[in-house]
Amino acid sequence: MTGPAPESSEPAHDPEVLQLASKVFELARQGDTETVAAYVDAGVPANLGNDRGDTLLMLAAYHGHADTVRALLDRGADAGRANDRGQTPLAGAVFKGQTEVVRALLEAGADPAAGQPSAIDTARMFARRELLELFGAA
Repeated sequence: MTGPAPESSEPAHDPEVLQLASKVFELARQGDTETVAAYVDAGVPANLGNDRGDTLLMLAAYHGHADTVRALLDRGADAGRANDRGQTPLAGAVFKGQTEVVRALLEAGADPAAGQPSAIDTARMFARRELLELFGAA
């Protein structure tokens, strides 16, 4: 006869872990580069994603925080990782007109043709000619 099954210790369901993750997502949205970098340096995954698949990088890119984007990229964040809806950080930055963020993501290897809609499609939708030129799609 065996004893009761051990309790699950999955960290993903730990309220303290969820609270920390929520805090780090908010810091990425706000562009608190130093604090986000410190958390990632301390072990928070650079590609941490929320329940919609939005990563720290996606949130920083969408909200126009180029320094935070660079810090995350320097720590291994995937420049091309799409969320659950197929949106990439690059397309999010294009949508918001964040040229400096777009440049940082391109330098890190983000593909302007990836995602749904792609960054190229997004630039066309919003007539962002300067970004289309940057993508070589003008």
